[in-house]
Amino acid sequence: MTPDAAPVLTAVDGHAARITLNRPRALNALTPAMIHGVAAALDAWEHDPAVRTVVLDGAGERGLCAGADIRLFHTDARSGDHTASEAFLRAEYRLDSRIAHYPKPYVALMDGIVMGGGVGLSAHGAVRVVTERSRVAMPEVSIGLVPDVGGTFLLSRAPGQLGTHLALTGLSADGADALLCGLADHFVPSAALPDLLADLAREPAQDAVARHARPAPEGALAGERPWIDACYAADTVEEIVDRLFACGEPAAKEAAETLLAKSPSAVKATLESLRRAARLDSLEAALDQEFRASCAALDTDDLPEGIRAQIIDKDRDPRWRPATLAEVTPAQVEHYFAPLGERELGLG
Repeated sequence: MTPDAAPVLTAVDGHAARITLNRPRALNALTPAMIHGVAAALDAWEHDPAVRTVVLDGAGERGLCAGADIRLFHTDARSGDHTASEAFLRAEYRLDSRIAHYPKPYVALMDGIVMGGGVGLSAHGAVRVVTERSRVAMPEVSIGLVPDVGGTFLLSRAPGQLGTHLALTGLSADGADALLCGLADHFVPSAALPDLLADLAREPAQDAVARHARPAPEGALAGERPWIDACYAADTVEEIVDRLFACGEPAAKEAAETLLAKSPSAVKATLESLRRAARLDSLEAALDQEFRASCAALDTDDLPEGIRAQIIDKDRDPRWRPATLAEVTPAQVEHYFAPLGERELGLG
């Protein structure tokens, strides 16, 4: 494999070390090798006095990262042997925790599409930069999963019920909305990113980012807070849907219809996961909980079916089992939180 074909590229320029996710044709979707590559780079630079800042970005024009390469999950779920998927998730979640506590400034350039595992590698960093091209999302309910990589920890702490809205619908946040929801810190125009990278090589991260940061264009979520907060504060998904349809806002009706197209089991487990994550006192405790939920999802029919519909056949017509919210029992939801014994992630 030539260096340019490596799935993770690393380089040092001045005082800044750079990690570039390098699968642009796959929108930099994460593989086990990429997780290990990022972790190895962080190991190498943690005690290197010449490196003062670490920068994460993605190759190509479309975005930082579309999440995990979920074909692995599809293969494992269909085979009944979850060893590879669990190993990937274990390594990924441990890396997310490491990023959150990395001792040097970790600057994530969240330009373009940032989804799922891409959020894990960026939104736990010390300095999180979005642009006018940013689309930040945790769309796991679309494939029968619960938001993970610390997503429930982040979204449960967004203002009001904004995080619940994003998690249950899988909708994306633009740069302004990502700032509002606490998923990012600074807005920098995408055209200024090359100059920002150059300045990061010469001066402290916060100084370089402050020079290029600008006020973000107006987002949509701030103006939608009243109906979002009122509807998503309900105790159950069914009541949330009823409130969305009844409130009279066209955007609320669209949100309800979007939610109802997702895996009913995953949506119900996601609401419970968010409510529980809001009571947890650390990212690591949330990652432990998400690991249980992800392992449980591997045992469901919905995960391989969701991946089939979205990625394999691309017919966008999943056949969920159970097919409706009413058919999902409390016991089925509770299964997502069942202890794993010796298989626990054990971060918290």
